[in-house]
Amino acid sequence: MLSRLMSGSVRNLEREYLCTVRLLDDTEYTCTIQRDAKGQYLFDLICHHLNLLEKDYFGIRYVDPDKQRHWLEFTKSISKQMKSQPPFTMCLRVKFYPPDPAALKEEITRYLIFLQIKRDLYHGRLLCKTSDAAMLAAYILQAEIGNYDPGKHPEGYSSKFQFFPKHSEKLERRIAEIHKTELMFNSVKSWPSLLLVRSAVKAVGHH
Repeated sequence: MLSRLMSGSVRNLEREYLCTVRLLDDTEYTCTIQRDAKGQYLFDLICHHLNLLEKDYFGIRYVDPDKQRHWLEFTKSISKQMKSQPPFTMCLRVKFYPPDPAALKEEITRYLIFLQIKRDLYHGRLLCKTSDAAMLAAYILQAEIGNYDPGKHPEGYSSKFQFFPKHSEKLERRIAEIHKTELMFNSVKSWPSLLLVRSAVKAVGHH
């Protein structure tokens, strides 16, 4: 009886595997999926977990043993796409930026895209003019700390934030200047992120 139970458990383990997806806020979502599950199934699980309805801008990315990045194909089996053994680790990422950010309806969509832009800027993936980079960083600063307040934000306050792999003091001062003088709108999260997306699209186009 015990041997039958054990063999049944082994068969179940062979049919299922663990999959961990790193989200844009650096948290992780782990689930158990069937060996023949397709990419769409995993993507739908993540979207349900995040209550993400505007799905078209997002995808799941993984890195193969040769350190090459790939987008998970939703119509194909996950296990057949991976070149390694389970458990698998992947990432939820923005696949392309929306051409019309004003058309975004959901706060969670704007927030996730905001996180992606922060990530791309920090890792040097957003190739744009210095003036555009300063504006993007100022929007991030606005979203993080709200409007400039001389009582809360002493000289050099923007230096606490790492927007780029490396940057000059001149650029840092320009970021603070934009934040102080040009971004005096309400600091509700949706507006900074929406304007941030619009600037990113203008600077680099689709992701």
